[in-house]
Amino acid sequence: MLTTLTDGLVKNRDAAFHWRYNLATTQNIALALGMAVLTGLMAQIRIPLPFTPVPITGQTFAVLLAGILLGRNWGGISMAIYATLGAIGLPWFAGFGGGLAILFGPTGGYIFGFILAALFIGYMSDRFIKSRNFIPMLLIMLFANFALIHGTGLIQLSIWLNFVKGTSPSFYEILAMGTLPFIAGGLIKVIAAAALAKGITPKKDFR
Repeated sequence: MLTTLTDGLVKNRDAAFHWRYNLATTQNIALALGMAVLTGLMAQIRIPLPFTPVPITGQTFAVLLAGILLGRNWGGISMAIYATLGAIGLPWFAGFGGGLAILFGPTGGYIFGFILAALFIGYMSDRFIKSRNFIPMLLIMLFANFALIHGTGLIQLSIWLNFVKGTSPSFYEILAMGTLPFIAGGLIKVIAAAALAKGITPKKDFR
């Protein structure tokens, strides 16, 4: 009975990803918009910190899943939709914010990093079957989160502090504002996303 149930779940999982891979462009756009909406909702899980303009938010979890669920191109496109619609005023950045001022403010680099991270995760997951196991996916998501998202975020935060605030913080001070407070939460989100990715992704070619 248990074996039959497991086989049925695997079959449905494989069929779902095969369906996703063969969607029409309009269907992919709809799914990408849906993932952008989810990212906007998760962004409202927000905890401001008094010593940095960068808050703790929940949207990174949605970003990590975007590439897994939508694939090598559409995961990144979903985050580009999120950034673009937010930039033109849709209030779904953290704290119900929107507009170019946020995209090019102290936290905007992280949003640009969302696009890179979703593209990278989607490419690795679609291209390499072994990457869909827990440990490889954990490593992929750690790189995406702390190198691509935080790397881009720290660069823009540093530029903003220099040219807008007129300060010249050290590298450690930038890390203390933009990455160090978020390591524990980031690890929790990465581990949860990698575990979920292992469970929902096919372990064979689904094209």
